Formats: sequence, C-alpha cells, structure tokens
Amino acid sequence: MGENDKAEQVFTMLLEQAPDDDNNKAYYYQCLGLVKRSQGQYNVAIDFYEKSLAIDEKTLSPNHPKLAASYNNIGLAYRDMGDYSKALEFYEKDLEITRKALPPNHPSLATSYNNIGQVYHNMGDYSKALEFYEKALKIREKALPPNHPSLATSYNNIGLTYNNMGDYSKVLEFYKKALKIRENTLPPNHPELATSYNNIGLTYNNMGDYSKALEFYKKALKIREKALPPNHPDLATSYNNIGGVYNDMGDYSKALEFYEKSHKIKEKA
Repeated sequence: MGENDKAEQVFTMLLEQAPDDDNNKAYYYQCLGLVKRSQGQYNVAIDFYEKSLAIDEKTLSPNHPKLAASYNNIGLAYRDMGDYSKALEFYEKDLEITRKALPPNHPSLATSYNNIGQVYHNMGDYSKALEFYEKALKIREKALPPNHPSLATSYNNIGLTYNNMGDYSKVLEFYKKALKIRENTLPPNHPELATSYNNIGLTYNNMGDYSKALEFYKKALKIREKALPPNHPDLATSYNNIGGVYNDMGDYSKALEFYEKSHKIKEKA
C-alpha cells in the first residue's frame, strides 16, 4: 500500500469517527483533497476541498488565511484539469484575501500572483501573464535572497512568456538570469540546469544564431547523458534539437546522425 492510500485510510477513518460539530473535519477533508489531487482524481479532490471550505466559511472570519489556502487548492485542481477560467476564479479569491491578510512583500503573495500569471499564460493571454509574473518577481526580488530557486522560477516564467510573444532578446535576458541562479545553487549535472541550457539554445535557434544554439544544446545534452537513463525522452529531445541545428546549418550528415539517435529512443519508448 502506497503512502497516499495509507493517508486516505487514516483521514477517512478520522472523518467517520468525528462528531458533526468537530472543526477538525475541515482539515481532514483538506487532506483527502490533497491525496486525491496527487492521484489525479481532480473532481473528487475539488469535492473534498469544497466540503472543507464550507466548514471553514461558517467558522472563520471572511479574510482568514485558511480560506485563501482553500481557494488556492481548488484553483490548483481546476488548473490541473485544464479548466483555466475556474482556476482563475478561485486564484482571484485567494489573492483578494492574501492581499488583505499579509504584508505587501510577503512571499505567499508572490505565489498568488505567480499562479494567476501561469493561468493567463496557459490561456494564451501573454500580456496579462507578464503583468502578474512581474508582480510576483518584484516581491521575490525584495523578499528573497538573490540565489533563491523561486527567483529562478520567476525569471524562467517571464522568459517563457516573452518567448511566446516572440521577443527573443528579452527571452535571453531572463533565461540567463534563471541560469545564473541555477549554476550557483545546483550540482553541475542537475536536470534543471540542462533545461536552462536547452531553453537558451532554443532561443538562439529561433534568432538564427546556430553556433550559439549548438553550444547550449550540447551543454544540455552533456548533463542529460550523465544524469538520465539512456532512453529518457529528454535525451531524445536533445538529440533532435541538435539534429535540427545541423540541418539548418546545411550539415546533413551530422543532422542525420543526431536525428537517428533521437528516433532510436522514441522507438523504444
């Protein structure tokens, strides 16, 4: 039996034993919601979250941080389901309370802004995504140490948004900021470093700077060959990317070599 199954058993038993007026029931429902979300049963998770929320709304003040956490959890489940308009509705409720309950530079407020930015990004509204990502970044730059992973996440999110807007010089600026933090804080063969190198390679490729693209793609590949199992899809992506650059440079024999490596992995997957 896995950890999730054990947790589900325990909290279901606690719920069954709890009297009707037990305020702990809200917590038990919240925990069952977390279990179900981690199992990918999003509708069931939302049902548990809403039961928890109904109890808390009766017993807590309207701007209580626990209510914000419930709204956020429901928003996360809707986001995981791909229902972005519902996710946004609950993220905005979370933000409304978080703004009132916390100081203006609190990291939790940055998380709320970041979540809303992510939903706008998923909806293809990149200017709104940028607006909220930048609000999150502004707080994180003030509240967190300069090499904090959340800062790297913010820089990466903003870079990705500029990428979708086609502003590649801005993309590079933010991807390189994210990379700098990751190089300072992660071990040299960490997969997240490979992702950063790959993203920068992709940007140079989009700009038509093939030698720089190749340089960063190869850095990503070097890590992935050391850190990942030989048939990992990220390795196939790296081989494919390098093949694409050689193809664009007109070196078709090298392109073929890397395309074949990529194809070999995809065949086994």
